[in-house]
Amino acid sequence: MRLDKYLKVTRLIKRRTVANEACDEGRVVVNGKPARASYDVKVGDEIEINLGQRPLKVRVLNVTEYATKDNAADNYEVIS
Repeated sequence: MRLDKYLKVTRLIKRRTVANEACDEGRVVVNGKPARASYDVKVGDEIEINLGQRPLKVRVLNVTEYATKDNAADNYEVIS
């Protein structure tokens, strides 16, 4: 799954266009490297999002096409 879509499906970022813009600006880092929106997310990847005051770092646990509001957080674990 594309990185921008994963960020939207898991509700880490509200809109896919915002996720796409954040990737273009270099605010999303995967495994220590700036990632493009087209990056293919895999289980075990560590994603760091630098939006707002403090960065959010998560580890990918699951990649699913659809997630409801209740189970969206089951796809990742917050590291810091």
